[in-house]
Amino acid sequence: MMPSARFPDLEGASVLITGGGSGIGAALTEGFARQGAKVAFIDIAEAPSRALVDKLFDVAHRPLFLKADLRDIAALRRAAAEAAAAHGPVTVLINNAAYDQRHDIAEVTEEFWDNNQAINLRPHFFTAQAVADGMIAVRKGSIINFTSTSFLINHPDMPSYTAAKAGIVGLTKGLAGRLGPHGIRVNAVAPGWVITERQRELWVTEEGLAAHVAKQCIREVMQPNDMVGPCLFLASDASRMLTAQTLVVDGGYL
Repeated sequence: MMPSARFPDLEGASVLITGGGSGIGAALTEGFARQGAKVAFIDIAEAPSRALVDKLFDVAHRPLFLKADLRDIAALRRAAAEAAAAHGPVTVLINNAAYDQRHDIAEVTEEFWDNNQAINLRPHFFTAQAVADGMIAVRKGSIINFTSTSFLINHPDMPSYTAAKAGIVGLTKGLAGRLGPHGIRVNAVAPGWVITERQRELWVTEEGLAAHVAKQCIREVMQPNDMVGPCLFLASDASRMLTAQTLVVDGGYL
């Protein structure tokens, strides 16, 4: 269920979302499109991305799918440029893409570590870099970096991932300090356990999910659409003086 709130300043806004073809990213793509924004999204998975575009036939501006591997910085820059060429300077960037592969300490190689960071941390910076000049030119912008509560709760099964997610908080604060004088806000969103199709296929068990929800103040399973409202708020001028912050959206996990 999409948020009922409307943000008129997002109508016609140029929005770029990484990993926007499935999971949380697909919910964000739909959520911003239904606000009347001009959404471009980058994803490596072609089939679900094209299915999402076909699904959103009834919005004012059908989303633009840009296929790219975020590990390829040149391809990432080309995609960002294509988004700006199609919709005007990007004024809302959501760095959502991530890969939460489980891994044991003993099994991590240099190659695994570098590849993991190349997906989970490095693109956040280079996508922000790619759109910064456009935001500076129009003197406004909102960058929303997805981190995770995994590093806050000492998740034991993915140390490279949690290191990247902690790094995103530092990156967010550094970018906020540098870009704030140009009217650009930079914030982070830290989801708790959002139950996407990927989570259900790989890690969700009935017992594990029940135990997790029992530790939330709001005892409901979190869905991808639950991330849309916080991002709409952070993208809109409703949060115009809010920057360098991390918004935890985890149902009040204790």
